[in-house]
Amino acid sequence: MILPVHIIGSPVLRKKAKNVDRKNDYLKKLIKDMKKTMLRADGIGLAAPQVGHSISLFIVNTLLLEKDYPDSANFERIFINAQITELSDELITVNEGCLSIPDISEDVKRSAKITVEYLDENFNPQKEKLEGIIAVIVQHEYDHIDGIMFTDRVAPVRRKFLKRKLINISKGKFEKRYKYILKKK
Repeated sequence: MILPVHIIGSPVLRKKAKNVDRKNDYLKKLIKDMKKTMLRADGIGLAAPQVGHSISLFIVNTLLLEKDYPDSANFERIFINAQITELSDELITVNEGCLSIPDISEDVKRSAKITVEYLDENFNPQKEKLEGIIAVIVQHEYDHIDGIMFTDRVAPVRRKFLKRKLINISKGKFEKRYKYILKKK
């Protein structure tokens, strides 16, 4: 099932997500639905809070980036209860966008290399060292678990410039390309 994506202004996007405590049929269905939702919306990552579930779960699939970032080919992961345990001091700037903030993309500085520990969809512990665009994507999705939006990380001057646009987006003033939900009044 395609799930509606929560748009900036929705309270669930600002909550710190709770850890997932066990594997169950509901979680399997949610992961399947999140994959369908992300691909339908032409996304490369999607966190559970973006579809209204305040749990520590996000998915990444770099299929749409393979042309521009060949080193990202075939990267598809489910991250449950992820913890970024190392961040490099080396930073890279990438122009980011977000399904919860349609029609806006901005340059964001993030660590070029990270180490992330997580449970996969079978609840097997994993530890990976990631770099480049994949490290950036994982940091972006991980931020959603902490209630942080990518626009919180742009330069303060740019953030000020974006304020009006973000308010308009929260009111539904954006190009509708996928199923979405606005903040409940």
